Amino acid sequence: MSANLGGQPIFILKEGSQRTRGRDAQGGNIAAAKAVANAVRTTLGPKGMDKMLVDTIGDVVITNDGVTILKEMDIEHPAAKMMVEVAKTQDDEVGDGTTTAVVIAGELLKRSEDLLEQDVHPTVIAHGYRMAAEKSQEILDDLSIEVKSDNIEMLRKIADTAMTGKGAEASKEKLTELVVRAITMIADEDGTVDTDFVKIEKKVGGSIEDSEIVEGVVIDKERVHPAMPKVVRDAKILLLNAAVEFKKTEVDAEISITSPDQLQMFLDEEERMIKAIVEKIVASGATVLICQKGIDDIAQHYLAKAGILAIRRVKKSDLTKLSRATGATVISSIDAIDADELGSAGLVDEKKVSGEEMIFVTECVNPKAVTLIVRGGTEHVVDELDRAIEDALRVVAVAIEDGKFVAGGGAPEVELSLRLREFAATQGGRAQLAIEAFAAALEIIPRTLAENAGLDPIDMLVALRSEHEAGNKTVGLDVFEGKPADMLATGVVEPMRVKTQAIASAAESAVMILRIDDVIAASKMGGGDMPSPEEMAAMGGGMGGMGGMPPMM
Repeated sequence: MSANLGGQPIFILKEGSQRTRGRDAQGGNIAAAKAVANAVRTTLGPKGMDKMLVDTIGDVVITNDGVTILKEMDIEHPAAKMMVEVAKTQDDEVGDGTTTAVVIAGELLKRSEDLLEQDVHPTVIAHGYRMAAEKSQEILDDLSIEVKSDNIEMLRKIADTAMTGKGAEASKEKLTELVVRAITMIADEDGTVDTDFVKIEKKVGGSIEDSEIVEGVVIDKERVHPAMPKVVRDAKILLLNAAVEFKKTEVDAEISITSPDQLQMFLDEEERMIKAIVEKIVASGATVLICQKGIDDIAQHYLAKAGILAIRRVKKSDLTKLSRATGATVISSIDAIDADELGSAGLVDEKKVSGEEMIFVTECVNPKAVTLIVRGGTEHVVDELDRAIEDALRVVAVAIEDGKFVAGGGAPEVELSLRLREFAATQGGRAQLAIEAFAAALEIIPRTLAENAGLDPIDMLVALRSEHEAGNKTVGLDVFEGKPADMLATGVVEPMRVKTQAIASAAESAVMILRIDDVIAASKMGGGDMPSPEEMAAMGGGMGGMGGMPPMM
């Protein structure tokens, strides 16, 4: 990038910087975004395949979850990174539909390429896409069906749909029951659901069928002292965020001890301080102490003598859940210990789960926090189960919060595509072309579902379209039967927010990438030369001069 002044070039950018502009920059960015979408496309739907990702230290992740795949992949291209953001947003907002969002964003960019070739200005395309995205939200609202939080049957179907195609499929019935029970238990009266109060404990060993729900909190710790009771009934629980050990001085102090008697007095005083702390705990009437910080050896002895079950170094998040389940207040100072601040639980006991001791706090009066114990044959199975359950929990929570769901299996996309084409015809100018492109792009979802199931995508799309033109709005693709079917009847349903969020974030990111007409890349650190265009082409198809996509693609 330079300017000429009397034949003398003036350099504005640092040496080694690269600048790609105009059509080249757009082409590079679109190619990178499409490559990301293609990487996750094959995982979509009940017949989707899984990916195996190996990181630099050789750790293996086997997953079907779009956002996990994109997070684990080491993506360097800036436009490709924006696609990862789409998946992350979808995951944070709804927990499911990450692959859908990325695939739609990739297809929107692919369709925009044709329009750019016809010399439609990027701003016009962006405007059309925005109009189409807004219209899509209206249409989806129209298509949605109400669901109440006590409609357990429908909530199960929603959880079931979220888990289909993931590793959890074999024991879906068992797991959907656990998920729906967990969410309905922690839901507040006002309809808000915070999935943080469902704790997932992963244990390798046993089979998926051994997974269970515990109405209360399970802590992956053991008693601090073997002389403590293993089982405490009608427990009074003290949650402490302070160390049960002698107080050290706040400032640096030096104690000078000149005789053995003084040393003994010093040690006795230390022990007396700890004894006083334990006496405070005993006086409060607590029978179970759960401490976020350490418990001194001497304190452990005194607590065991008093018959108190104590656990130390418990995570803060676990204390929050315990506080909600037992009604105890987390106390942060020894002096503030009070009988009124204690919580209660019918049973606190230590059990062995696949060879490891765990503490179960159950039979709470109002278990607004629950724990799912997930079991599986190998670590990879358990991890993938955990991801599937996480998605299902979030999806059921969203369905209860919004109270609306739509049919799945590509049905809403085909309907949207149809209605958007009608909407495009009412618009004048070139924006009409962009709205039509948006409508065509949405069909990538049923198309991909068909491809992943080994069906003919064109035949399926034609069949789906004719059903929707006949007014059957909930007809989607039944990949098991290989033909269109009513998705409401087969129980393939998703919360409306999965779709609205996916389309909104896909449109926003596509518009953002489209509007970039200049990529100015700083020179690499360490003075290394930028690769030549030939090298770039070899690495990733010459993706906008930005150290092409990683070879995984």
